[in-house]
Amino acid sequence: MVKDIEKQYRKAEKLYKAMQFKRAAKIFDFVGDLYSKLGNFELARDCYFDAAKCSMKEDKYVIGLDFLRKAGNASLFNNEILEANQFFREAVNYIPNLRSASDRNQNFILFSCLSFLCLFVNGEKEEGLKLVKKIKNFVDDKYFKENPLIHLITNLIMVTTEKHEKYVDRIKNDFNNCKFREAEILLAKQALVIAKTYTSLIIKLSLDKDVYTTNEVMNLSLKIDSNPLLDISKQEFYNYSIKELKINKIGISLSDNLTTQERPELPIKLELNQRDLINFLIKPHFQMENSVIGPISLDFEINGNLIFTYEILQLLKPKLISPLPSLDISIKNLRPPLIDQTFPLEVLIENKSEGEALNLNIEIEFPEEIKVMRGTLTKQIYSLRSNENIRWEISLKPIEAGEYVIKITSKFNDPDQNVIENDNEFPLPIKM
Repeated sequence: MVKDIEKQYRKAEKLYKAMQFKRAAKIFDFVGDLYSKLGNFELARDCYFDAAKCSMKEDKYVIGLDFLRKAGNASLFNNEILEANQFFREAVNYIPNLRSASDRNQNFILFSCLSFLCLFVNGEKEEGLKLVKKIKNFVDDKYFKENPLIHLITNLIMVTTEKHEKYVDRIKNDFNNCKFREAEILLAKQALVIAKTYTSLIIKLSLDKDVYTTNEVMNLSLKIDSNPLLDISKQEFYNYSIKELKINKIGISLSDNLTTQERPELPIKLELNQRDLINFLIKPHFQMENSVIGPISLDFEINGNLIFTYEILQLLKPKLISPLPSLDISIKNLRPPLIDQTFPLEVLIENKSEGEALNLNIEIEFPEEIKVMRGTLTKQIYSLRSNENIRWEISLKPIEAGEYVIKITSKFNDPDQNVIENDNEFPLPIKM
């Protein structure tokens, strides 16, 4: 049988070279049908395309368009979706040659819709939508608005933005009115699988805290529940089994004061029978009135061939505050402390934190056995910025030997006027 088919194909080629295009087209079409029945869709595609070329040379555009449609369908059966799109786009170029306005209306919508579906399942819906908007200018306005194929496209676009089940139901209820052929039905239902996935996925964003300082790292979590997708495989209408769901790319928008410090390793394979958790580490750099995380886009892939981008419109607005200031207080004997001898003691106040300390009040308390000979026991400072310090000396005279404790109390405000108090104790041994 294969030899007979090849013989017919060679005959069609000879007729084509002899410019007997009408007869050649008929045989190319016949051979394409035979190859389709054998499941050899690659050769069938070539035959239908040759038939289309023959018809176009004869200015038989209606027939030629049907052959291009059959070539595209053969590519769909062969799972060559972008190749099918090329045939459908090629068909659009010939439609202006049709004499009948009715034929032009019908074919402009048919082939732009088929092209849109090819691009939709390949994650390029915006490109597909451009073609539909372009052909709208050449189609009767009422016919365009009432056409079930345009309704299909509109509902697919709406479900990707609103993620509402009602748009999927509308497509299913109106599906038979689209009058698709077998391969086109498979393509349209793949688009519906994506649409149903949009409405089924449950994705939530959360942060580990409500308030952060600018020197803290934020832990951003994406909780993904893909369990509802299992229902798609159970429904006879879709005729599709989801076996694998992957995330190939994650895009995240951040306000200018935030950057991602750590991202998850891609691709991420999601388990359909459990909830997945994806973590980001976000680093704040400075305060802003409105810090924003989101929107976030996820590029999904189903079973290795259905591609779509899922946008999470949820916005997180973490509150950022200045880092809390902290003071490091230390003392240093500038000479060995001995009984009945005056020695200088240095007090050092350092701000090693990132926050500014305001309205500082420092008080020092010595035991009765240590007399203050010179120097102040209190210090009031308007501001001590990050990496700044103050120091001063106090002259002391021990009266008795022993193990003593010096107490230093600090009290100050952070930039948000919160009061911070600390008590520090320092041992001071006095020898004979």
